[in-house]
Amino acid sequence: MECNIGLEIRVRKQIAQYLSLALADTYVLYVKTQNFHWNIIDPGFYSLHIFLEKQYEELADGIDELAERIRMLGEKTPGTLKHFLEMTSIKEASEDLDANEMLKDLLNGHETISRFLRERIELVNKLLDQASGDLLIKQLAFHEKSAWMLRASIQTQVASESRKNHGDR
Repeated sequence: MECNIGLEIRVRKQIAQYLSLALADTYVLYVKTQNFHWNIIDPGFYSLHIFLEKQYEELADGIDELAERIRMLGEKTPGTLKHFLEMTSIKEASEDLDANEMLKDLLNGHETISRFLRERIELVNKLLDQASGDLLIKQLAFHEKSAWMLRASIQTQVASESRKNHGDR
């Protein structure tokens, strides 16, 4: 049955493409976050392990919302790893990262997605799709908050390493 929600088919297709790219980036970041959750080694392991678990669970929620919005626009949602890897702008991580490098890598991913979303929010709003714009704003807020938390965690680890290397003063 034809989708008749007040947006022309070309507009729906264009917005679905934006959402699909955001979905691919978010999915790849989700897998990377889960990988780091499983493999992080650090004196602060437990808190980092819990922190990363919370992040990948929130990423999973965002993935579902993006995928469902694409379907609401009457388009097929990409759903294979092959599609996601072809579409993503998030790079795979090296296998030999320490905890601080893992956090920096995730920070870069969240900031990359934030920049992409900020541009697409403007475009979606010009196309008068308020529901997709609202979803992208929600996604942007999550990625910006995650980036802030990662930045704070990296600074904490750097300060801790500095104290360890220079003796506790």
